[in-house]
Amino acid sequence: MSPSVPRRAAALAVLCAMSLMIVLDSTIVAVALPDIQRELGFSPAGVSWVVNAYLLAFAGLLLLAGRLGDLLGAWRVFLAGLAVFVAASLLCGLAGNAEVLIAGRFLQGAGGAFAAAVVLGMIVRLFPSDKEQARALGIYSFTQAGGAALGFVVGGVLTDALGWPVIFLINVPIGVAVWFFGRGVLPREPGLGLGAGLDIPGAALITLGLALGVYAITRTGSPEALIPATVSGAAALILIFGFLVRQHAAPRPLIPLRLLGRGWLLRANAVVVLVFATGMGFQFVNALFVQQVMGYDALGTGLAFLPTPIVIGLVSLFVAARLTGRFGPRPVLIAGLATLLAGLLLLARVPEQPSYVADMLPPLIVMGLGVGVTIPSIVMLAMAGAAPAETGMVSGFSNTAQQAGGALGLSLLAAVAAARAESSAGSTQVAALHAGYTLAFLVAAGFVLAALALTTLLLRRPPQPSAPPSDPIAIATA
Repeated sequence: MSPSVPRRAAALAVLCAMSLMIVLDSTIVAVALPDIQRELGFSPAGVSWVVNAYLLAFAGLLLLAGRLGDLLGAWRVFLAGLAVFVAASLLCGLAGNAEVLIAGRFLQGAGGAFAAAVVLGMIVRLFPSDKEQARALGIYSFTQAGGAALGFVVGGVLTDALGWPVIFLINVPIGVAVWFFGRGVLPREPGLGLGAGLDIPGAALITLGLALGVYAITRTGSPEALIPATVSGAAALILIFGFLVRQHAAPRPLIPLRLLGRGWLLRANAVVVLVFATGMGFQFVNALFVQQVMGYDALGTGLAFLPTPIVIGLVSLFVAARLTGRFGPRPVLIAGLATLLAGLLLLARVPEQPSYVADMLPPLIVMGLGVGVTIPSIVMLAMAGAAPAETGMVSGFSNTAQQAGGALGLSLLAAVAAARAESSAGSTQVAALHAGYTLAFLVAAGFVLAALALTTLLLRRPPQPSAPPSDPIAIATA
């Protein structure tokens, strides 16, 4: 029997609260990095591991965590991940040296991966109809976008007033409350059991392969790291190929090859990669533009971003679900991508000495409109066709695509902006930076244009969920 409406709403609140914690944590840490570097004695290069340690664990474990959600029950994996995230936050807040902080951040990434990997699958099962699902995913998208913008403000205030450890310690009481509340309201759906396919060698191959792949992507914008990035990327490809070979031969594969062979899944998640490359890259580049070209401080930058999540929230909560219920996710995605493209093209035309109200605010609002309908609809399409017993795997796959896209977009747009600024010989520093960042906005627009072409040409008919085989072993090996 399906959970009641109030219970489903409470479960959605728990899932969104954890997602908000993850997004807030990532953004707040970025704001606090200078203080962390100074107080713990990090080198300029070493402080990047405060971010990279988290990202490597998070991205590397998503597929494994998604599969464990199918096998053990998504609610168990979610609560376990939340518990690890909270404990690791405590360790980070109490860290007295760089080594302990990096270890804590790695554990935070692991806990975040186990919780985040099953969220989309749980939402899809809690809200099966298109209209309900679009509204639920709209709320989920709002918490993510709002958390990213709010993190700049909260990070600046907390770090300045109370010091950097509090940005981690604040997760502890909030996480404990969410854990106990979630234990009571999350639907306790049974899993298939570990016998249905937990391939340990395959899990090791894909986890290490994804981690090395993300590491290679994050280092692509650094000329001095070109050789390590190339070696890491090659090793990642070898490990991922080894994983595919293992899945073909394993009696109980971690991920059925029939799942990876679905054209729709791969095409939809290619669009996911492009959308999140745009979103994460834009957030990073625009934050630098506002600070280095317009002269805003960290708090001012956060406030400058606020109109976008506000618009995203209004559109996600009150517009996206109605549009999706009436037209379906694909037409809504096309409209959202076209709107997002228009916003980026407007940003690329911002003058060297812009006015926030006249030049920055309009494209930020337009982008908010686009993102507000794009994210829920592409997530729906990425999850389309997944049988109930596969939602954890498909959710983990989609989350991995999001993380890979975000890392790729951030690295490429940062590299494009830096290269263009360096090539602007004879220009003032502000003029050179302006040239670099506006070119990065155009490259981001290219990502959106590619996503629009893929959606229009290759995502024509979303598949319907297939009925799972009655034998759990057959699900894993089909």
